[in-house]
Amino acid sequence: MPELLKNIFYGVKYFDQLANDIKKVYKTFDDKKFIKLIFESQWKNFELKERMHHTAKCIHQLMPEKYEEALKILLKVITIERSKHPQFFEDMFFADYVEMYGIDFPDKSIPALGVITQYSSSEFAVRPFIIKYPELSMKYMLEWTNHLNHHVRRFASEGCRPRLPWAIALPGFKKNPSPILPVLETLKDDESEYVRRSVANNLNDISKDHPEIVLSIGKKWIGKSKNTDWVLKHALRTLLKRGNPDAMKLFGFNDAKNFKIEKFSLSENKIEVGNALSFSFRLENTGSKILKLRIEYNIYYVKAKGKISKKIFQITEEDFKPGESVLFKKKQSFKDMTTRKHNPGKHKLGIVINGREVITKDFFVIK
Repeated sequence: MPELLKNIFYGVKYFDQLANDIKKVYKTFDDKKFIKLIFESQWKNFELKERMHHTAKCIHQLMPEKYEEALKILLKVITIERSKHPQFFEDMFFADYVEMYGIDFPDKSIPALGVITQYSSSEFAVRPFIIKYPELSMKYMLEWTNHLNHHVRRFASEGCRPRLPWAIALPGFKKNPSPILPVLETLKDDESEYVRRSVANNLNDISKDHPEIVLSIGKKWIGKSKNTDWVLKHALRTLLKRGNPDAMKLFGFNDAKNFKIEKFSLSENKIEVGNALSFSFRLENTGSKILKLRIEYNIYYVKAKGKISKKIFQITEEDFKPGESVLFKKKQSFKDMTTRKHNPGKHKLGIVINGREVITKDFFVIK
């Protein structure tokens, strides 16, 4: 069995080095007591994020009582000592410390997160500050869009995502995302793909609550550059999967009519959990013009209580010349995973062309 990440990231060697780094900056730091506090009786039971929080708490016990003094020390540690042997993920407890103990000091804490994110990640820690101090937080976010460091520019977008995975949501921005838009506007053509991907993910978050806003942005940005076109394609992925007609039209996937689907077949009409279902179909452009098609397929899964859940999978996006006929063959696994368990019952597979389901076939999942 592979070693757990919590043991790989946070071992004795890591904490010995960390204690040594802190002591170089803060001479009276009790490194022996720190190690003893870290590996207390509950340490083995802590999960990864709990170990991160625990590290911040242990450091807090040995820091100066005044938050501002402790923050100065920790900033020196991460920018001077930790930068010599960076541990990007493990060092996220620095941002954790700011979140846990600095919420009442926004003028010190928010700029500090902008420094820390250059060496680790502050995207989770900044969110309580955005909730409590939205105007001040977004003032910094907008300033950071012009930072020389691409980690900071990404932080400006990633930190204010309304629905950042594994983080607390930002209810105010889910309701009204307008404070985010100047940040995304500035970063939409950033030289770093790392930054542009965050812009796209932020817009995708917004599209789940305000599709009209993202579609309006799409109409302004489309065709401006290869970078912005890529951002938009990634940003509108949820709307495209839902078959939103305006999103389809934005990328030239109009309501296609001059085509036909033939020889649509499943390898079997009963599939046992753990096996794979093969299917095929032939698509022909029956018109006199080139067809730009987005081809997908739906699987209608039976959930534990008998309800149906639709999942869409992309096959291809391409142009089809007049008279062109293409055979598609695909295989769908029905092996149980941690993210999806398969239940017996009547399922359905449908072929989707430019957001419109055009043909379906039923099949049964058995155990």
